[in-house]
Amino acid sequence: MWSDIACPWCYIGKRNLEKGLAETAADADAPVVDVTFHSFELSPDTPVDFDGDEIDFLVGHKGMPRERVQEMLGHVTGVAADAGLAYDFDSLQHTNTVKAHELLHFAKEQGLQDAMTERLMAAYFTEGRHVGRVDDLVELAADAGLDADAARTALESGRYLSDVRADQAQAQAYGIQGVPFFVIDGKYGVSGAQPPEAFAQIARQVWAERAEA
Repeated sequence: MWSDIACPWCYIGKRNLEKGLAETAADADAPVVDVTFHSFELSPDTPVDFDGDEIDFLVGHKGMPRERVQEMLGHVTGVAADAGLAYDFDSLQHTNTVKAHELLHFAKEQGLQDAMTERLMAAYFTEGRHVGRVDDLVELAADAGLDADAARTALESGRYLSDVRADQAQAQAYGIQGVPFFVIDGKYGVSGAQPPEAFAQIARQVWAERAEA
């Protein structure tokens, strides 16, 4: 799954993927699925400390009228609620996400990437937490079960920046222009926050193809 911490549809897509895979768990021959999160920065030029709220950012970034942005955020909030997520755009702190992506690669190495992804997205979209500064990220890393000192060292050294860039290069090679984007078994691409039943269907299809092969 290619995603960005600051992408509201990515958190919805993550939750729908989880629900779809849970649906297949009751199958007689349930698909065995490993999920890996890959880095994608929607707005890499965003400062760590953005002066303004989410509406200010989208008005400036997309050139949309404030009223249209408010309508759009209201719609996304409703879709998120249907997925069981309580988005709070009023308290959201827009920031650069490259360090958060570095942390996800560190977490992957420790076997806690899914927990770290969930913690970051929840912190950003539902709790109004800052996810761009090292100190804040270290606290969130500890919440996800990672060693705080090791996480700080990883972030301050920039050791995982090359992994972030490799993910972005792979996305470019695949032709991915927006997220969430899912690549299944290296041969199927699914774009957008599809409903749970769509993820269940593709998982069953690919699992059946593997069995036939």
